[in-house]
Amino acid sequence: MVLLLAEQLEVPFRERNQMLLAAGHAPIFPERSLDDPEMAPVREALDVILSGHEPNPAVVVDRHWNLVAANSAMMWLAEGVDPELLKPPANVMRIGLHPRGLAARIVNLGETRAYFLGRLERQVAISQDEDLAKLLDEVAGYPGPAYEHDPAGEVAAGHILTPQLRMRNPNGGELSFFFTVATFGTALEVTTSELSVELSFPADAATAEALRKLPRR
Repeated sequence: MVLLLAEQLEVPFRERNQMLLAAGHAPIFPERSLDDPEMAPVREALDVILSGHEPNPAVVVDRHWNLVAANSAMMWLAEGVDPELLKPPANVMRIGLHPRGLAARIVNLGETRAYFLGRLERQVAISQDEDLAKLLDEVAGYPGPAYEHDPAGEVAAGHILTPQLRMRNPNGGELSFFFTVATFGTALEVTTSELSVELSFPADAATAEALRKLPRR
């Protein structure tokens, strides 16, 4: 009954284990370090996804938005970010929304903040995770404009894909992206189920061309 209820409510595996313990049952979802030998297929899959997505930026984050891995395009995009924000455990929410992070170059910061804070709020509501709640309080407190609809950005996206991230190119000009998120849909292990692959795609021809010109590492 506990697992059936958790399944219907889409409760994350970590919380399902806690529910089972509270009900007097043993947890059934194992949790391993990503460095464990048994996790080699997961690591290999992530490497394939990140390298295969180039020259477009991509990162892998854990449950708390800590950086697990990134491809070279994402590292190029993060040039100029305060080195303190990049020290392990680097947190992608902080890197993206902190005034000394990518936020300093984001043109439509209000829209971008609203999108990522909304995702974080949903995570907190589902998981009731105290660390996620603290992260939400922190990044929501960073200075930034209120979200206002951007007609220019909406036209560029053809009213199909939102939100867009528009940011100043380190080499000059402007870059425009839309996002998709990938997870391990067949995961039966806690760590794997909590990984999120954040994939960026060029939203216009100029951005695609700028990314194609990046040196491959």
